[in-house]
Amino acid sequence: MTDEVLTSEEDGILIVTINRPDAKNAMTKAAAEAIAAAMDRLDNDDSLRVGILTGAGGTFCSGMDLKGFLRGESPSVEGRGFGGVVQQPPEKPLIAAVEGYALAGGLELMIACDLVVANAKAKFGIPEVKRGLVAAAGGVMMLPDQIPERIAMELALTGDFIDAARAYELGLINRVTEGDALAGAKELAESIVANGPLAVRVSKQVIKQSRGWPMDERYKRQTQLIAPVFVSEDAREGAAAFAEKRAPNWKGK
Repeated sequence: MTDEVLTSEEDGILIVTINRPDAKNAMTKAAAEAIAAAMDRLDNDDSLRVGILTGAGGTFCSGMDLKGFLRGESPSVEGRGFGGVVQQPPEKPLIAAVEGYALAGGLELMIACDLVVANAKAKFGIPEVKRGLVAAAGGVMMLPDQIPERIAMELALTGDFIDAARAYELGLINRVTEGDALAGAKELAESIVANGPLAVRVSKQVIKQSRGWPMDERYKRQTQLIAPVFVSEDAREGAAAFAEKRAPNWKGK
């Protein structure tokens, strides 16, 4: 393991912190491998319901570590991609808590997350073209799925940044906070943890996969995924808890 990434647990939430503040949390191979390991931990530990990805020292992530790049190092993990997450995010929900800059690979890490909470002073962009590079870790492919194509094109071709207010207006982020983004992300995570874990996981799965389904097969494919949820112990517990006016006791079964 490496101290370039720190992890902690709080009431079903796994907090993963990129810990290279002196380098604006630029991504290294070691950090990417540690994040990949944390994502495996999130998915495999039944006590964990939601992950939060954030950065230490007031910056989310400034992208690839260019010193490592010049040494021939790739801050990726095979099968997982840049930062150990962009090509294969976890099955459970992952929230980005953004302070400062989410740039280049940092933005690509952010848009690989399911939800984003950002401080009002945060900045976002894919400035790779300013260095003669391309936002190849999903930026030029994934950004048009999340904001209008013309805006994604502008960001990709100019390399310019946008602020949190503009990102929120475009639907790129969920919430803007004047205070600590991590605190806001924890609040959002807690509202997810309160829900049935099977239902949460399958809801994410359907949202992510259904855009590629043929229209005439969408309900059939959805039924294949959600049918086990409706006959689960959690489904019965949710109904019983509602009838008895109490909080449900989820088992994830």
